Amino acid sequence: MADRGGWRTPRPCEAYRAEWQLCRSAGHFLHHYYVHGERPACEQWRRDLDSCREWKDRRSTEAQRSLCESERGRVQAARKHALVWTPRQRPPADWHLPLPQDEKDE
Repeated sequence: MADRGGWRTPRPCEAYRAEWQLCRSAGHFLHHYYVHGERPACEQWRRDLDSCREWKDRRSTEAQRSLCESERGRVQAARKHALVWTPRQRPPADWHLPLPQDEKDE
């Protein structure tokens, strides 16, 4: 980690507050519950907001360590999810032909 005087938080504290508020919103709750079948976990955003404020106010090394670990975890979580589809370089050769009709449609 950088020295205490030159280190900056990975995000502004306002970004942590906005993420925490979004996580707690009714729309996000319904979407997350529908997609994942469980309540969204917003506690980490709140801890990050508290750590960011503690760093800004007191320059706490514990708050600095907590923010670094949290952001490192987010980056790792984002990297572990690979793309589901392989992006195409060009369209299929027969893209302009009509689609085959099923027997049940006729």
